[in-house]
Amino acid sequence: MQVIFGIIFHFIGGFASGSFYIPFKKVRDWAWESYWIVGGLFSWLIIPPLAAYITVPHFTEIISGATASTFWWTYFWGILWGIGGLMYGLGMRYLGMSLGNSVLLGFTSAFGALVPSIYYNIVPTPGKTTFHELLTTSWGRVALAGVVLCLLGIYICGRAGVLKEKELPEEKKKESIKEFNLVKGLVVCTISGILSACFNYGIEAGTPMAEVANQFWKQAHPQAATEFLYQNNVTYVVLLWGGLTTNFIWCMLLNTRNRTFGDYTNKKTPLTRNYFFAALAGTIWFLQFFFYGMGESRLGNGASSWILHMAFIILVANLWGVALKEWKGVSSKTRITITLGIITIFLSVLLVGYGNSLK
Repeated sequence: MQVIFGIIFHFIGGFASGSFYIPFKKVRDWAWESYWIVGGLFSWLIIPPLAAYITVPHFTEIISGATASTFWWTYFWGILWGIGGLMYGLGMRYLGMSLGNSVLLGFTSAFGALVPSIYYNIVPTPGKTTFHELLTTSWGRVALAGVVLCLLGIYICGRAGVLKEKELPEEKKKESIKEFNLVKGLVVCTISGILSACFNYGIEAGTPMAEVANQFWKQAHPQAATEFLYQNNVTYVVLLWGGLTTNFIWCMLLNTRNRTFGDYTNKKTPLTRNYFFAALAGTIWFLQFFFYGMGESRLGNGASSWILHMAFIILVANLWGVALKEWKGVSSKTRITITLGIITIFLSVLLVGYGNSLK
């Protein structure tokens, strides 16, 4: 039953992440950096402590009581993840929801799922999954096969994007993606995908804070047979401060360079509408972390949790890409290719879930 709830929580988180960029499309007459940082303030500064306040008693004391090493490593990985998140927004501008997410999250999936297990192979830690376990246990091999299958699905989706690039004239490609640029998009999404995996490393670094929250909860609920559902919410506060740091600095530099500080008060633009949709996008983005933490509390923070989360995001983002007509006008071969990629990713989700159930 825990596995089923874990998969459901990861699906909700994946749906939030795969959908958050949609409200940004409703923002009018603002520069990208302006609506990105308004949304980011909700994602990284306003909503995380609010969620922690509601779900984790004494979360401020847990943070202040953390060791300097735990705090700064969590913050550090958040900074690197923030660079990846910043480039995510650029990737969506250049490649669109479908292709952009497939390329970007392919790298994020592989690095986020496998690097921690390799690290724990070198530095053994009780309760953590090592790469050796993935290779030598039956459940580990099934989960690892799911990772490989997911990457295959991502490759197929990327292949569909290349076919689309060859088939459609420039004006057609820009009907659904106004700034479509395959080369820029692939470079940005590759870098972003690698750095975005740092979020998983940040969760690992912040584990001591989550464990304290878990201990407090168990003391208050001695009859509980499961782990604290919201234990990661305290870690997110520090981790997302790192993301805010890099994004805020970059967006302020862009506001200065592009002279777009006026966006925030320009009455010629629909200010109320723009703030609302930017805030909505930022809030939805945070929900992916909220539900990822719930899924992780049920499945464990190994390769399985990470790959499930990434796969669900890719599925949802590709479906949004279809709904937004990003594949309009392509040949039947290209449509079949993107459909095959989505189905392959879905099968990988089932395989990873099965591997978890065996564990």
